[in-house]
Amino acid sequence: MLGKVVVCGVGLIGGSFALALKQAGAAREVVGLGRSRAPLEEALALGVIDGIADGWAAAAQDADLILLAMPVGQMPPVMAALAPHLQPGTLVTDGGSTKGDVVAAARAAFGAKIAQFVPGHPIAGAEKSGVAAAQAGLYRDKRVVLTPLSENAAAAVARVRAAWEACGAKVSQLGAEEHDGVFAAVSHLPHLLAFALVHDLAGRDNADQLFGFAAGGFRDFTRIASSHPEMWRDICVANRAALLKELDAFIAELLTTRVLLAGADAAGLEAMFATARARRDAWLDGLRPAAEE
Repeated sequence: MLGKVVVCGVGLIGGSFALALKQAGAAREVVGLGRSRAPLEEALALGVIDGIADGWAAAAQDADLILLAMPVGQMPPVMAALAPHLQPGTLVTDGGSTKGDVVAAARAAFGAKIAQFVPGHPIAGAEKSGVAAAQAGLYRDKRVVLTPLSENAAAAVARVRAAWEACGAKVSQLGAEEHDGVFAAVSHLPHLLAFALVHDLAGRDNADQLFGFAAGGFRDFTRIASSHPEMWRDICVANRAALLKELDAFIAELLTTRVLLAGADAAGLEAMFATARARRDAWLDGLRPAAEE
C-alpha cells in the first residue's frame, strides 16, 4: 500500500497508472501535476486523481512514489525542477519510451539522489492520447520494463515493480542500452514507418481518392500514425542512433524485396511472405494465453 503517489503528466500513461492504482486500492492518494491546468482539472473531474499540486514543493511533500509521465523531451527540465524538493524517502520512476537519454537527464538533475530514480517503460498504449483516453485496465497483462541503475537498492526496484504489478502488469528488466536497441526495432521503427506512409500519401495530388478507397489493411497498418506527434518526435530524436540502424536495415530489406518484385520472382516473394507469416503467427500464439485469461 502506497501513501501519496504523484503523477506528473496525467495523459494516457499517467492517467491510466493513477486509475489502476486507485482501482487496486494500492494508493491512499494520487496527486496530479502538469504544465497546464486544464488537463489536471479534467483528470480531477473524471476521478483519475484526488488532488492537484501547484508545484513540486507541494507535490513532493511526503510522497512515496512519483511517476514522470510526460514526453521524454520534457524530462530534463521537469527533473531539474523536482530535484531540490525530492525527499529521502521518495522514489521516482518514469514512463518514457527511451531510456538512455532519460537516465542521462536523471543523473544530471538528481546527482547524489540518483539512487532514488528507478527508470521504467510501460509497453502499453493506444493511438489516442490525453486523460480522457486513460483506462484502469490499460496495463493489465501488459509488459512493463524496468532498467534499474547500479545505484538502485534492491528494495527500491522491488517497490516500483510492486506498483506496476498492482496495475496488473508483467514486469521485466533490461539494461538501458539493450532496451533502446530492442524498442528501436519493434516499436519506434513501426511508428516511424506508419507516419511516413500516411505522410507520403497525404502529399499526393490524388490524396483524397487514395484515402477514399483505403480500407482495413491500410487502417491496420497505419493505426499508430494517429499517435501523439510530440511524444513520437521526442522518442525518435532521443533514440535516433538505434533507430537509424534499424531504418537502414529495413531499407536494405526493402531493396531486397524490390529485386524480387522487379524480377517477378514469385517463389522468392512467397518464401519471404511465408517466413514472415509463420513468425508473426508464432508471436501471436505466445500472446493469446495471457489475453484469454
